[in-house]
Amino acid sequence: MKPIILVIIPAYNEEESIGKVVQDIPKDLASEVVVVNNNSSDNTSSIAQNEGATVLNETKMGYGHACLKGIEYAANKIDNDRPNIIVFLDGDYSDYPEEMRKLVLPIIENDIDLVIGSRNLGNAEEGALMPQQVFGNWLATTLIRFLYGMKFTDLGPFRAIKFDKLLELNMVDKTYGWTVEMQVKAAKQKFKCTEIPVNYRKRIGVSKITGTLSGSFKAGYMILWTIFKYL
Repeated sequence: MKPIILVIIPAYNEEESIGKVVQDIPKDLASEVVVVNNNSSDNTSSIAQNEGATVLNETKMGYGHACLKGIEYAANKIDNDRPNIIVFLDGDYSDYPEEMRKLVLPIIENDIDLVIGSRNLGNAEEGALMPQQVFGNWLATTLIRFLYGMKFTDLGPFRAIKFDKLLELNMVDKTYGWTVEMQVKAAKQKFKCTEIPVNYRKRIGVSKITGTLSGSFKAGYMILWTIFKYL
């Protein structure tokens, strides 16, 4: 039976890119595309809606807040409309949404629980990953391997997970620690995890996290805090 796949896209002021992201998601694969408008002051919401996405509004600022809003929406669906797989994707067009096909394949064919799209295993456009991202990913994945015994190469936001397994993780992070929390908890609970190479390009617009010194510092602090928090 064809799985029900729901895509969750957290978005804050992504009017220049969100339309392209939604357009490029394989329509025959995704049952529904949910854009969580995280208090945007531009036309992110209306553009996403015009492209056929379901738009939810989350006024509490934070990547995790937006993701949790999408999960709550999915969890409240009736049984025959409830998703089997959740795909998380950023709204800045740095990922290639069409690669969602290979992202969900290990879940569908090999019963994998969590699939991370690794930018380090794929081809990243020059300048797409900031030096602080490269170092942060290396440090975080090294610590996860040492402390939790699971090998990852990236904390990339483009990922797919079985919905029932996602609920088991009981995600709580509201801001920068979201991606690493998922991987740490999955490692601790001995989920079946894998990575697949994904391509990566320069985002449209300026990153709200790595585009500023304060954002990079806060993200780095939260990532490290989260890694040690669940020991």
